[in-house]
Amino acid sequence: MRLVSIWTYPIKGCHRVDAASAAVEPWGLAGDRRWMIVDPDGRSVTQREEPGLTRILPAVEDGRLVVRTAGLPDLALAAPGGGDPVPVRLFRLPLAAAAAGAEADAWLSKALGREVRLVHLDDPLQRSVSFADRHPLLLANLASLDALNGWLLESGDEPVPVTRFRPNLVISGPPAWAEDGWLGGRIRVGALTFRVVRVCDRCVVTTTDQETGERGRQPLHVLGRYRRSPDGLMFGVHLVPEGTGSVAVGDPVSASGPADPVSLSAPTDPVSPSGPADREVSR
Repeated sequence: MRLVSIWTYPIKGCHRVDAASAAVEPWGLAGDRRWMIVDPDGRSVTQREEPGLTRILPAVEDGRLVVRTAGLPDLALAAPGGGDPVPVRLFRLPLAAAAAGAEADAWLSKALGREVRLVHLDDPLQRSVSFADRHPLLLANLASLDALNGWLLESGDEPVPVTRFRPNLVISGPPAWAEDGWLGGRIRVGALTFRVVRVCDRCVVTTTDQETGERGRQPLHVLGRYRRSPDGLMFGVHLVPEGTGSVAVGDPVSASGPADPVSLSAPTDPVSPSGPADREVSR
């Protein structure tokens, strides 16, 4: 088994950044989801409600956040320092963040066509994780994607790329759904060990083209038929690092976990769009 891709998302909900290697911190990959867009009331703006976030392209250059989108000049920002913390909410969770400033707010408001603000999580120890929904990292298995795409082709739909699931780490080598059996166990990537704490239940974000922002109905309908569990529609696993260090594309991967697989329902009719697609889960 090998690590084949590493992705971070400097601004929650926006486009990914591809990396050959990444530092691992207690709260996730360095620079991952440390920025977040909020509405005027301080509530997080995610792809669930704003698929256009996919067209916001962040990058980290010379220690600064650089944000790009079509039709606007590049925006370069340093992490804000000093000033009073701003109260924000990540779904139902209250947090304190630092305001990026009026220039960033105006740029993003113009890009999205609505009033928004940009904030930075300067103290991830508030919740031992960044602005990610639940856990520090998400891992996807390419063989599981191949199995899912086989079901999509059988149903007459187009296959989807792994980017739809917004993972941090992508691996190749294990059979499809092997990661289900790692729940409660550990996975080793290079020299670092991670606890496998949860199989990820998926939401409407997976139906959003991560390049264009266009939204369809798949893969949720197929996940609803083949990967439904009492916790939702499952794809990928959440990880918590047991130490700090770094990971790199090409690192060997090994895993161990309980023998009991995730409990899945028998294949059913496709899930209704008004069902689990509306769960508050978006990376």
